[in-house]
Amino acid sequence: MRTLVVLDAPSNLGLRPPAPGTVPGCHKLARALRDRGIVRRLGAREGGVVVPPRYDRGDWQEGDGVFNAAALAAYTVELADRIERHVRAGEFPVVLGGDCSIQLGASLALRRLGRYGLAAVDASPDFRHTGNSDRIGAAGGEEVALATGRGQRDLTDLEGLRPYLRDEDVRFLGIRDCFEEDRAELAALKIPVGTVEDIRERGAADLAHATAEAFGIPQLDGFWLHLDADVLDPSVMPAVDSPDPDGLRPEELLALLRPLLAAPHCVGLNVTIYDPDLDPDGTAGTLLTDLVVDAFAQS
Repeated sequence: MRTLVVLDAPSNLGLRPPAPGTVPGCHKLARALRDRGIVRRLGAREGGVVVPPRYDRGDWQEGDGVFNAAALAAYTVELADRIERHVRAGEFPVVLGGDCSIQLGASLALRRLGRYGLAAVDASPDFRHTGNSDRIGAAGGEEVALATGRGQRDLTDLEGLRPYLRDEDVRFLGIRDCFEEDRAELAALKIPVGTVEDIRERGAADLAHATAEAFGIPQLDGFWLHLDADVLDPSVMPAVDSPDPDGLRPEELLALLRPLLAAPHCVGLNVTIYDPDLDPDGTAGTLLTDLVVDAFAQS
């Protein structure tokens, strides 16, 4: 039986401000899920917190590259140190974000250890880079592109380990916020994309089992699971920065997560983007906590 370790990564460095003079509230995700008893309910060990630098974009302007880049680079290394330690010990880190840029910490940690894949359960592929967009800046929408070596070297080549992920070792599940040209780019790179429509047509559990099996090849040492709360439909998860319609229903997400977490070569999980500031009655936070706990109950 795996030893789960809950580790907080409450970074909001990768998101644009929701309004001038404010900061994104997703750094409160970890505290909110802890308040709902996630550590106790998972039977997990306490992993503590990796405290992020202060959110400060300074005089950044469009065209300057990724904002908070120096802070993101430093935080990625620090988070990677902690994740690497747990994976080396045979433990299963459950990393509570934060925005999606925390995925860089997991990707760097696993790149140090070998060759690992990524299953990203997300409404968006987070694959924005200078080759397909002129609006580079928020690493929380660019982290998979950065992890696969696309972008500025101070984020893509930490410790000389570029790329942290190979294109062919990435899988996207639950995508719906993606233009046709972006899907064409991913298809050309042979990065499989399972949309919400694909999940419903094929069945969430079947697609998840096939994805887990695809990561079981001898060339890979395992895979990491990334969960962005915005993969859920905004009727049940409005507390995200980009609540796009037609997302997964809770039962569909649960059916998707269970086989992935049950796979013996799944080595860790990120939970990201839920913003308690956008959830005044707390129902979305309770749902997210329950889904994560229930997904592990069958793993």
